[in-house]
Amino acid sequence: MSPLITRRRAAAAVLTTALLIPLAACGDSGSDQAKDKDSGSKATSSASGAPKADLTVLAAASLTDVFKEAGAAYEKENPGTKVTFSFAGSQELAAQVKQGAPADALVTADTKTMDGLTGETGTPTVIAKNRLVIAVGEGNPEKVENLKDLSDAKLKVVLAAPEVPVGRYSKQILDAQKIEVKPVSQEPNVRAVLSKVELGEADAGLVYKTDAATATDKVDAIDIPDAENAVASYPAATLKGSKHSEAAAAFVAWLSTPAAQKILQGAGFQQP
Repeated sequence: MSPLITRRRAAAAVLTTALLIPLAACGDSGSDQAKDKDSGSKATSSASGAPKADLTVLAAASLTDVFKEAGAAYEKENPGTKVTFSFAGSQELAAQVKQGAPADALVTADTKTMDGLTGETGTPTVIAKNRLVIAVGEGNPEKVENLKDLSDAKLKVVLAAPEVPVGRYSKQILDAQKIEVKPVSQEPNVRAVLSKVELGEADAGLVYKTDAATATDKVDAIDIPDAENAVASYPAATLKGSKHSEAAAAFVAWLSTPAAQKILQGAGFQQP
């Protein structure tokens, strides 16, 4: 073989190698980009598959303690997700939703309030139920035994305002028993009613069973027979104005799971 042919073949081999190197590099780059894309896709979801997001949940005041526990459990199950709660009376929460408050989900203490927001929410699901009790000072100094005792003019009774779910339930059960009560005050939510009794500013008040259970060192709870009581239902729904609709839906769905129900029922709430 002549030296000239040998040199030409060597040059061709060099040229071929030079052309293949960029192609290989492009192939690696595409593979890396695909890997990065896959990695990025996984980063948007938690280990359980729920999308990661910072969620704001509007919740009835009676859920204050149990939802703090539930929120911590949800965050543990879904690393990268943060749940912030805003607690108030259900009627206050409804007003916030109508005013366009930035939030992702809503849980009220009655179906009536939720039903009034059909244009603002997804389909609601009842996640828990509750009942009322008579909250009295520790040791029951006024010897309150039943609903009829609340009609005693000497007794300082505090109720929630009638537009508040617990206030509406209170009026319902008192009216059903034809018991007239003149409250010394009407409060904006159940926690305010409980606080009045805790502080000794009222002798008795009607609250949810679960709320009384959060203050056993300061109040006693007098049970109300089922036949004279009311059942409070707690519906949860996503908000249509949410910027994290998938993550909000995942949280609302989680509230019906065994893990969430164990927390709710551990706090005294009844099965939905």
